[in-house]
Amino acid sequence: MTQLLQDSQIQAELSQLSDWELEGKTIKSVRKFKDFIAAINFVNKLVEPAEAAGHHPDLEISYNKVKISLSTHDAGGLTSKDFELAKIISQLT
Repeated sequence: MTQLLQDSQIQAELSQLSDWELEGKTIKSVRKFKDFIAAINFVNKLVEPAEAAGHHPDLEISYNKVKISLSTHDAGGLTSKDFELAKIISQLT
């Protein structure tokens, strides 16, 4: 099982991600797009990196907004897997 990160490690990782914030044992980001189609196109771009990582975000779609939440559920909190995928997601447009 992947090791949980310590608070100091979480803060160090978050400092490298301007578009993510900590909420409990999860990191979250909200992306806003011009319309529903653009939001869904973005979600479709998440499939390949999530599958490749074997790590899948929780997603909420509300018209032109996509809320992405990452946490390693089987570890009970945040691990390096969450931040690795967050960095990849942050580069998607």
